[in-house]
Amino acid sequence: MQEILDAILSGNATSADYAGLALPESYRAVTLHKDEEQMFAGLASRDKDPRKSLHLDEVPLPELGPGEALVAVMASSVNYNTVWSSIFEPVSTFGFLERYGRLSPLTKRHDLPYHVLGSDLAGVVLRTGAGVNAWKPGDEVVAHCLSVELESPDGHNDTMMDPEQRIWGFETNFGGLAQIALVKTNQLLPKPKHLTWEEAASPGLVNSTAYRQLVSRNGAGMKQGDNVLIWGASGGLGSYATQYALAGGATPICVVSSPQKAEICRAMGAEAIIDRNAEGYRFWKDEHNQDPREWKRFGAKIREFTGGEDVDIVFEHPGRETFGASVYVTRKGGTIVTCASTSGYMHQYDNRYLWMSLKRIVGSHFANYREAFEANRLVAKGKIHPTLSKVYSLEETGQAALDVHQNRHQGKVGVLCLAPQEGLGVRDQELRAQHLTKINAFRDI
Repeated sequence: MQEILDAILSGNATSADYAGLALPESYRAVTLHKDEEQMFAGLASRDKDPRKSLHLDEVPLPELGPGEALVAVMASSVNYNTVWSSIFEPVSTFGFLERYGRLSPLTKRHDLPYHVLGSDLAGVVLRTGAGVNAWKPGDEVVAHCLSVELESPDGHNDTMMDPEQRIWGFETNFGGLAQIALVKTNQLLPKPKHLTWEEAASPGLVNSTAYRQLVSRNGAGMKQGDNVLIWGASGGLGSYATQYALAGGATPICVVSSPQKAEICRAMGAEAIIDRNAEGYRFWKDEHNQDPREWKRFGAKIREFTGGEDVDIVFEHPGRETFGASVYVTRKGGTIVTCASTSGYMHQYDNRYLWMSLKRIVGSHFANYREAFEANRLVAKGKIHPTLSKVYSLEETGQAALDVHQNRHQGKVGVLCLAPQEGLGVRDQELRAQHLTKINAFRDI
């Protein structure tokens, strides 16, 4: 492994040099153990501790198949799917691996008693499998997390519609929270040259998700002049939605939960900011009943920022806690676009406000290859910026997941895998200098 790292750090190793490196028989990876699926049984979600379930193990190097690549992972990041995996909610991910393993002899590799997690990476290609022409050893890459088989016609207009669509590192094995990852080569994208390894690893999943959810015709199809309500606007997903709204000529109305998070939104350029805790919104009277009066009060606050207009789009991801309010405050004919449901999957809303006002609810999940490419291209051009706030070591991944689970984080949190320190991997210092303030926005607050 040290020879691989030395080649990467040298900055001058050729493709032939990488191809000539011996691959290790094993590598270090953050894993879940199948025999611990029930370790949190009976506990409330908030009491489940990822530090107890996430392990740093030495695991065997997986077999390389056609159309795949082995990538030396310099850095990765923690997403909510890492948290869900670590607390075995809503289901254990080992069920995903078992089902995938039944698909073919090649996918059987994924059905193991351990699960290597992680749906982001920035690193260097070490090997490619048969039939790969677009990538070669030594290429510096990031990976999007869409894994598809594309043997059905259903996925060929939109790969997210493929019946065998999965999220790499969540519904497949050999993810990015490791020293080496196994990916399909159609997951690979060029690493933005002006970013460090840890910065480049942080946008992938959330940036692509926000692009499809808000910008793409498959999502809300945002246009110039739209008013866009963004829940959790300083978080991992919302921070990219805020940037897309600003870059696309829309007006983001950013909902946050603290003055510090409000400052982060201002640093991104947003002006309409609602601190929901300071305003004291309580959308639920109790566990079973919502409070429409609070929806109305919230709608009135929004109109203070929009000159009396209701929002055209609601960027929804908290789910149960906020969904009733989201449906209510959307303008007639507007769109609620939803994913994730971090506060609960069982949504409740008053359908009168949906059907009688011709509103739409659109479900959105990650992004297809083209959407992921476009989202990464905007990062590479310096139009959209990473929202990295803190970086952990691979050994500290459990703590990183706990911090995300308890909402202690801002933006995204990164994880160093092979990279020995932060700040490495920048290839375009001139472009970086132009955008350094934005790149560091989440780290300076």
